Amino acid sequence: MSYFAAALARRGGDWVGTEVELADVEDLDGVVDVLRQAVGDETEAALLLFEENDEWFGIVRIDDDADPRVFVSDGRVVETSAIGAILGEAAAVQDDDDDDAEDEEADDDEEDDVRAAGDPIGDAEVLTDLGTPADRLLKLCAEEGQLPADILSVVCESAGCLEALEQLRG
Repeated sequence: MSYFAAALARRGGDWVGTEVELADVEDLDGVVDVLRQAVGDETEAALLLFEENDEWFGIVRIDDDADPRVFVSDGRVVETSAIGAILGEAAAVQDDDDDDAEDEEADDDEEDDVRAAGDPIGDAEVLTDLGTPADRLLKLCAEEGQLPADILSVVCESAGCLEALEQLRG
């Protein structure tokens, strides 16, 4: 499997990045540990951007001591990728939390919003405060012909970290 994983951190308004290896991680805690080790402690925002085989991407965000937030562009990867399974499991839990909140607010409308297997999962608002609102992120994922690298470039441009990402990609 061919993949690219980058840890990006904003410090004092500037973004820095490093490429990371995820081959030995076994769960989301392991992913978060790799991210924290790569970016250090003094960060305003920390992101792990992951793309595999030009098929899908994942975003993990950590802020201070809050729980990590995860977004995966294609829910099918939980069946085909080790990292996809790790990120997908965390993203599915976040989706369930979002669904519970919506269920409490919903009236008795019985129409179920059934997702296709290839739909994104997780926290689509993961980058909202960094310039990519949830609806924009979901639209980017739904566009035909968009490669994961292209989508990550768009969201990084909005966040101001495109230069750091491009330096890692070479």
